[in-house]
Amino acid sequence: KVFKDEEISIHFPYNGELVGKIPRGDREDVSRAVQSAIIGFEKMKNLSSYDRYHLLKKAARILSNRSTEFAHMLVKEVGKTIKEAMSEVARAVNTITFSAEEAKRLHGEEVLFTSAPGVRGKVGFYKRVPVGIVGCITPFNFPLNLTCHKVAPALAGGNSVVIKPSENTSLVVIKLVEVLLEAGFPPESVNLVTGYGETVGDALVRNENVRMITFTGSVETGKTIMKRGG
Repeated sequence: KVFKDEEISIHFPYNGELVGKIPRGDREDVSRAVQSAIIGFEKMKNLSSYDRYHLLKKAARILSNRSTEFAHMLVKEVGKTIKEAMSEVARAVNTITFSAEEAKRLHGEEVLFTSAPGVRGKVGFYKRVPVGIVGCITPFNFPLNLTCHKVAPALAGGNSVVIKPSENTSLVVIKLVEVLLEAGFPPESVNLVTGYGETVGDALVRNENVRMITFTGSVETGKTIMKRGG
């Protein structure tokens, strides 16, 4: 675990009832999570595309079987109706399933050099390779499905991830990570640090080992990430 003792309370938006508490992570926690993800990336690179497909399909089945549990958490954290929450869970299952299928279709292309004059018998090619550690910063309004939109494709491509969920809706994302680990992904490949954007999010964006950032949120925050990232 890479969390501190200090906690953040999460409340039911409808009546303020306490739903749960999450650790308030800091920059040191992010650093340790990234170090874990470095190990996880080496393990993910050694998985075949079929391995990644199989693990994602299993994760989708587990999430589907726990739909009601996840939907009730979305109701409590986000304030959705149960109908809206069940719809988000179903979308998340589809997102993981789509990503699983794409894991089998990550290929390159052959380029014929003979299209240039005076060139015979030569071809070029490219192939797609994992980029490395992907930082996933997710919003409060669709915390389950939009996290799946970021994490599942990254894992399908053979990358490792560090997830920073909204501090208002982190509990359902923690449950998602549990599902991915139950499905069999290497523990170091799926990392999560809870906390505030100005500390955890900023440290994740600025970390030189994080090769890609995927973010959903305000334009203002997006511009800040673009300035600080890379």
